[in-house]
Amino acid sequence: MAAFNDIGISRQLDWERIRKLFIIGLTGGCMTFAGDWLLGYGVYDQSLTGLERKLSQYLTLSDTKIFWSAFLGLIGISIEGLCYFGIYRLIANDRYAHIFRSGVFGYMLFAACGVHVPCLSSVFFYKHMMLSDPETALELSVRFGSYFLLPAMILFLIFFIVMSIGQIGAFAKGYTPYPKWCWCFSLPVGMAATMLLKFTGDHAVSNGLTAAWISIGNIWMFGGLLLTMHLAKERNDNNETG
Repeated sequence: MAAFNDIGISRQLDWERIRKLFIIGLTGGCMTFAGDWLLGYGVYDQSLTGLERKLSQYLTLSDTKIFWSAFLGLIGISIEGLCYFGIYRLIANDRYAHIFRSGVFGYMLFAACGVHVPCLSSVFFYKHMMLSDPETALELSVRFGSYFLLPAMILFLIFFIVMSIGQIGAFAKGYTPYPKWCWCFSLPVGMAATMLLKFTGDHAVSNGLTAAWISIGNIWMFGGLLLTMHLAKERNDNNETG
């Protein structure tokens, strides 16, 4: 029988509290999506090549949009991270619970302030360097990103993998009240499905959606777990009475 992780709170699985965490997490995902959409919606300058082409869509962004993209992501990602503890409460196996919790801590440390906001800082830097010194803008922007963005991205990726292993492993092996197939409601699945849009070509909508691939992953995860929560409750009730 799948129990749950009480983490010193209660010996009773509080479905209403977990449901509220998932709803709040879904709201945070929508906030982050709005910020990512502001950043990614647009098309590339087809006259350019390489990295300059990829960065060209950011040159038309206003400073106001860059600010709101950073701000919405800062708040939304922080909310998402806190609400992952709703998933942590569901994991009955100590090993997978600890793995997942370690990943969550890293996600909360690096996702918002370590990756998202510095990413927008790099966009702001490149845009204004192109206005003041186009000849060195790309070189300096790459160096800026390498110094202040890349290290946190690497650390974020490590913790993201750890968190995903903990969640997918726990669900797939039946260490939660959810059916095993609900492992599909995880970040990597939603993110991978979103990135398939890259194959549709250079379109404003697909560019906006793929820029929001992590926030869409969160929406997929929290939304899916909310929609299937009745299945988990039924299985848990049957285990307790059986």
